[in-house]
Amino acid sequence: MIGTFLNVATVLVGGTLGLLFGARLPERVRDTVVAGLGLFTAAYGLKLFMDTQNAIVVLASLLFGGVIGEWAQIEAGLTRLGDWLQKRFASRAEGGSARFVRGFLTASLVFCVGPITILGSIQDGLTGDFQLLAIKSVLDGFAAMIFASTLGVGVLFSALVILGYQGVLTVLASQAQTVFSEAMMIELSAAGGVLLLGIAVSSLLEIKPVRVGNFLPALVLAPLVVFILASLGITPIL
Repeated sequence: MIGTFLNVATVLVGGTLGLLFGARLPERVRDTVVAGLGLFTAAYGLKLFMDTQNAIVVLASLLFGGVIGEWAQIEAGLTRLGDWLQKRFASRAEGGSARFVRGFLTASLVFCVGPITILGSIQDGLTGDFQLLAIKSVLDGFAAMIFASTLGVGVLFSALVILGYQGVLTVLASQAQTVFSEAMMIELSAAGGVLLLGIAVSSLLEIKPVRVGNFLPALVLAPLVVFILASLGITPIL
């Protein structure tokens, strides 16, 4: 849970700074910081992938996971859900409360919907490694500063959603420790590393659009494939 607590703290600090000084932050500084975070995220994702012991497992998980995600339209579904929630809450709010609700909802969706949230919480719960959530904390803290400068104090209350959502994922993952072997966790992290590369390329560095959300099934398939192959006595190494 350390990663989640850290995430909550950075959102509160970033949001507070945004309320006080956000409007004074030049756009070029924001772009440079986001680019730096993108480069670091790409490097960290590559590091996770390089730890793989079964590259074929990661490749298969990504390909089949991507097909499943495209068939299920996971990313489009998440986008539609976010749009529906924003319109629903924004239309019901009136006066000064509209800005508060929009800030709360927008920040909550951005901070909690995405591969890095799920992968980071799973890693924290399974292994106690909260480095990925620490990276997410920096990203969310900076985003909270920008959101709060335009959407107001409602952004700070998204910290409650982060605490509940990521906390539940982390606790559930910690209960699965007896089920996951070391090999399964390694390939899960390796597949997640590739997804981090996709986030860096698509969302942070804006090099090429990638529907990273549609690859989320790979995080389930990677450990599942390792388990099946181990049961059959097969160990593919590439």
